[in-house]
Amino acid sequence: MVAGGSGRRFGSMKQYESLGDRRVVDHAVETARFVGDGVVLVLPESDVADETTWGATSDVIVVAGGPTRTASVRNGLKAVPSDAAIVLVHDGARPFASAELYRLVIAAVRGGADGAVPGLPVTDTVKVIEVVESASIGVAGAVVPHIVDTPDRATLLAVQTPQGFVAEILRRAYLSEIDASDDSALVESIGGTVIAVPGEIDNRKITHPEDLVWARDVLARRNGSVTS
Repeated sequence: MVAGGSGRRFGSMKQYESLGDRRVVDHAVETARFVGDGVVLVLPESDVADETTWGATSDVIVVAGGPTRTASVRNGLKAVPSDAAIVLVHDGARPFASAELYRLVIAAVRGGADGAVPGLPVTDTVKVIEVVESASIGVAGAVVPHIVDTPDRATLLAVQTPQGFVAEILRRAYLSEIDASDDSALVESIGGTVIAVPGEIDNRKITHPEDLVWARDVLARRNGSVTS
Protein backbone atom coordinates (compact mmCIF):
# COMPACT_ATOMS: atom_id res chain seq x y z
CA MET A 1 0.00 0.00 0.00
CA VAL A 2 1.85 3.06 -1.28
CA ALA A 3 0.98 6.18 0.71
CA GLY A 4 4.32 7.91 1.01
CA GLY A 5 3.64 10.95 -1.14
CA SER A 6 4.09 14.55 -0.03
CA GLY A 7 0.81 15.78 -1.55
CA ARG A 8 2.54 18.41 -3.67
CA ARG A 9 -0.11 18.43 -6.41
CA PHE A 10 -2.98 18.13 -3.94
CA GLY A 11 -1.71 20.85 -1.63
CA SER A 12 -1.63 18.68 1.53
CA MET A 13 -1.12 15.07 2.57
CA LYS A 14 -4.12 13.67 0.70
CA GLN A 15 -3.75 10.19 2.18
CA TYR A 16 -4.64 11.64 5.59
CA GLU A 17 -7.63 13.71 4.48
CA SER A 18 -10.90 12.76 6.16
CA LEU A 19 -13.31 10.59 4.20
CA GLY A 20 -16.31 9.90 6.37
CA ASP A 21 -15.19 8.82 9.82
CA ARG A 22 -11.78 7.67 8.59
CA ARG A 23 -8.92 8.89 6.47
CA VAL A 24 -8.46 8.16 2.78
CA VAL A 25 -5.66 5.66 3.40
CA ASP A 26 -7.67 3.87 6.11
CA HIS A 27 -10.34 2.94 3.55
CA ALA A 28 -7.70 1.53 1.22
CA VAL A 29 -5.93 -0.44 3.96
CA GLU A 30 -9.18 -1.91 5.28
CA THR A 31 -9.99 -3.58 1.96
CA ALA A 32 -6.44 -4.84 1.50
CA ARG A 33 -6.46 -6.37 5.00
CA PHE A 34 -9.76 -8.09 4.25
CA VAL A 35 -8.49 -9.71 1.06
CA GLY A 36 -4.82 -10.39 1.74
CA ASP A 37 -2.69 -12.15 4.34
CA GLY A 38 -1.03 -8.90 5.38
CA VAL A 39 -0.36 -5.32 4.36
CA VAL A 40 2.89 -3.41 4.05
CA LEU A 41 1.97 0.25 4.38
CA VAL A 42 4.49 2.72 2.97
CA LEU A 43 4.27 6.15 4.61
CA PRO A 44 6.37 9.31 4.67
CA GLU A 45 9.41 8.68 6.85
CA SER A 46 8.33 11.30 9.37
CA ASP A 47 5.09 9.40 10.09
CA VAL A 48 6.37 5.86 10.49
CA ALA A 49 7.14 6.14 14.20
CA ASP A 50 3.87 7.91 15.04
CA GLU A 51 1.39 5.18 15.92
CA THR A 52 -1.52 7.65 16.00
CA THR A 53 -0.90 8.46 12.34
CA TRP A 54 -1.51 4.98 10.99
CA GLY A 55 -3.15 2.93 13.73
CA ALA A 56 -0.87 -0.11 13.91
CA THR A 57 -2.38 -3.59 13.81
CA SER A 58 -0.77 -7.00 13.90
CA ASP A 59 -1.21 -7.58 10.17
CA VAL A 60 0.04 -4.17 9.01
CA ILE A 61 3.77 -3.53 8.67
CA VAL A 62 4.72 0.13 8.26
CA VAL A 63 7.86 1.24 6.42
CA ALA A 64 9.26 4.53 5.22
CA GLY A 65 8.88 5.56 1.61
CA GLY A 66 11.49 7.01 -0.69
CA PRO A 67 11.89 10.08 -2.90
CA THR A 68 9.85 8.54 -5.75
CA ARG A 69 6.98 6.09 -6.06
CA THR A 70 9.34 3.46 -7.43
CA ALA A 71 11.67 3.90 -4.45
CA SER A 72 8.71 3.64 -2.07
CA VAL A 73 7.52 0.38 -3.61
CA ARG A 74 11.06 -0.96 -3.50
CA ASN A 75 11.23 -0.17 0.23
CA GLY A 76 7.87 -1.85 0.76
CA LEU A 77 8.91 -5.00 -1.08
CA LYS A 78 11.80 -5.47 1.34
CA ALA A 79 9.24 -5.89 4.14
CA VAL A 80 7.08 -8.42 2.29
CA PRO A 81 7.55 -11.93 3.75
CA SER A 82 9.88 -14.04 1.63
CA ASP A 83 7.30 -16.81 1.26
CA ALA A 84 4.66 -14.55 -0.32
CA ALA A 85 3.53 -16.01 -3.65
CA ILE A 86 1.66 -12.99 -5.02
CA VAL A 87 2.19 -9.32 -4.24
CA LEU A 88 -0.34 -6.61 -5.00
CA VAL A 89 0.66 -2.97 -5.13
CA HIS A 90 -2.07 -0.41 -4.49
CA ASP A 91 -2.10 3.38 -4.26
CA GLY A 92 -3.26 4.55 -0.85
CA ALA A 93 -5.03 7.45 -2.57
CA ARG A 94 -7.50 5.05 -4.22
CA PRO A 95 -9.94 4.43 -1.34
CA PHE A 96 -12.70 2.63 -3.24
CA ALA A 97 -11.02 -0.35 -4.92
CA SER A 98 -13.34 -3.23 -4.05
CA ALA A 99 -12.50 -6.64 -2.61
CA GLU A 100 -13.89 -8.10 -5.83
CA LEU A 101 -11.33 -6.15 -7.87
CA TYR A 102 -8.49 -7.44 -5.68
CA ARG A 103 -9.74 -11.00 -6.18
CA LEU A 104 -10.00 -10.51 -9.94
CA VAL A 105 -6.38 -9.40 -10.12
CA ILE A 106 -5.24 -12.26 -7.90
CA ALA A 107 -7.15 -14.81 -9.99
CA ALA A 108 -5.49 -13.55 -13.18
CA VAL A 109 -2.03 -14.06 -11.68
CA ARG A 110 -2.95 -17.46 -10.30
CA GLY A 111 -4.16 -18.30 -13.80
CA GLY A 112 -0.64 -18.05 -15.16
CA ALA A 113 0.12 -14.38 -15.87
CA ASP A 114 3.26 -12.76 -14.48
CA GLY A 115 1.14 -9.74 -13.62
CA ALA A 116 -2.34 -8.30 -13.94
CA VAL A 117 -3.56 -4.71 -13.92
CA PRO A 118 -7.11 -3.33 -13.85
CA GLY A 119 -7.99 -0.76 -16.46
CA LEU A 120 -10.82 1.16 -18.08
CA PRO A 121 -11.27 1.99 -21.78
CA VAL A 122 -10.04 5.43 -22.76
CA THR A 123 -12.97 7.57 -23.91
CA ASP A 124 -11.08 10.75 -24.85
CA THR A 125 -8.93 11.04 -27.94
CA VAL A 126 -5.28 10.87 -26.90
CA LYS A 127 -2.44 12.61 -28.71
CA VAL A 128 1.26 11.80 -28.68
CA ILE A 129 3.31 14.98 -28.45
CA GLU A 130 6.90 15.97 -28.93
CA VAL A 131 8.17 19.18 -27.36
CA VAL A 132 10.28 21.08 -29.86
CA GLU A 133 11.39 24.61 -30.60
CA SER A 134 9.03 26.36 -32.98
CA ALA A 135 9.54 29.57 -34.92
CA SER A 136 6.06 29.41 -36.41
CA ILE A 137 4.44 31.23 -33.49
CA GLY A 138 6.67 34.25 -33.90
CA VAL A 139 8.74 33.84 -30.74
CA ALA A 140 12.37 32.94 -31.21
CA GLY A 141 13.33 29.82 -29.27
CA ALA A 142 9.75 29.11 -28.19
CA VAL A 143 9.25 25.54 -27.01
CA VAL A 144 5.82 24.12 -27.76
CA PRO A 145 4.26 20.64 -27.89
CA HIS A 146 3.76 19.36 -31.41
CA ILE A 147 1.29 16.54 -32.03
CA VAL A 148 3.07 13.65 -33.73
CA ASP A 149 0.55 10.80 -33.49
CA THR A 150 -3.05 9.93 -32.59
CA PRO A 151 -3.22 6.36 -31.28
CA ASP A 152 -6.34 4.29 -31.74
CA ARG A 153 -8.41 4.50 -28.52
CA ALA A 154 -9.32 0.84 -28.89
CA THR A 155 -5.69 -0.03 -28.12
CA LEU A 156 -5.50 2.08 -24.94
CA LEU A 157 -6.44 1.50 -21.31
CA ALA A 158 -6.39 3.87 -18.36
CA VAL A 159 -4.81 1.60 -15.77
CA GLN A 160 -5.50 1.51 -12.06
CA THR A 161 -4.29 -0.30 -8.98
CA PRO A 162 -4.14 -2.79 -7.31
CA GLN A 163 -1.67 -4.32 -9.70
CA GLY A 164 -0.77 -7.90 -8.87
CA PHE A 165 2.34 -9.93 -9.70
CA VAL A 166 4.13 -13.17 -9.07
CA ALA A 167 6.25 -12.14 -6.10
CA GLU A 168 9.55 -13.43 -7.46
CA ILE A 169 9.05 -11.62 -10.77
CA LEU A 170 8.14 -8.32 -9.12
CA ARG A 171 11.18 -8.53 -6.87
CA ARG A 172 13.37 -9.16 -9.91
CA ALA A 173 11.85 -6.21 -11.76
CA TYR A 174 12.67 -3.93 -8.85
CA LEU A 175 16.34 -4.89 -8.88
CA SER A 176 16.82 -2.34 -11.66
CA GLU A 177 17.27 1.36 -10.97
CA ILE A 178 14.65 2.31 -13.57
CA ASP A 179 12.03 4.76 -12.32
CA ALA A 180 8.53 4.01 -13.61
CA SER A 181 5.06 5.45 -13.13
CA ASP A 182 3.59 2.04 -12.39
CA ASP A 183 4.76 -1.40 -11.41
CA SER A 184 3.67 -3.22 -14.55
CA ALA A 185 6.06 -1.10 -16.62
CA LEU A 186 8.99 -2.54 -14.66
CA VAL A 187 7.72 -6.09 -15.06
CA GLU A 188 7.24 -5.49 -18.78
CA SER A 189 10.82 -4.18 -18.98
CA ILE A 190 12.21 -7.58 -17.93
CA GLY A 191 9.97 -9.46 -20.36
CA GLY A 192 7.15 -10.33 -18.01
CA THR A 193 3.66 -11.04 -19.31
CA VAL A 194 1.11 -8.61 -17.89
CA ILE A 195 -2.59 -8.91 -18.69
CA ALA A 196 -5.46 -6.49 -18.17
CA VAL A 197 -8.64 -7.08 -16.20
CA PRO A 198 -11.68 -4.79 -16.04
CA GLY A 199 -11.25 -1.84 -13.70
CA GLU A 200 -13.88 0.02 -11.69
CA ILE A 201 -15.35 3.47 -12.29
CA ASP A 202 -15.23 4.34 -8.59
CA ASN A 203 -11.61 3.24 -8.26
CA ARG A 204 -10.50 6.79 -8.89
CA LYS A 205 -7.23 8.18 -7.55
CA ILE A 206 -7.48 11.27 -5.38
CA THR A 207 -5.03 13.65 -7.00
CA HIS A 208 -6.66 17.08 -6.79
CA PRO A 209 -9.00 18.63 -4.19
CA GLU A 210 -12.01 18.15 -6.46
CA ASP A 211 -11.32 14.40 -6.40
CA LEU A 212 -11.77 14.44 -2.63
CA VAL A 213 -15.08 16.26 -3.02
CA TRP A 214 -16.14 13.52 -5.44
CA ALA A 215 -15.03 10.77 -3.03
CA ARG A 216 -17.01 12.29 -0.17
CA ASP A 217 -20.09 12.45 -2.40
CA VAL A 218 -19.64 8.78 -3.34
CA LEU A 219 -19.32 7.78 0.30
CA ALA A 220 -22.37 9.82 1.28
CA ARG A 221 -24.44 8.10 -1.43
CA ARG A 222 -23.22 4.68 -0.32
CA ASN A 223 -24.03 5.38 3.30
CA GLY A 224 -27.43 6.68 2.30
CA SER A 225 -28.22 3.53 0.35
CA VAL A 226 -27.29 1.41 3.33
CA THR A 227 -29.47 3.26 5.83
CA SER A 228 -32.51 3.89 3.61
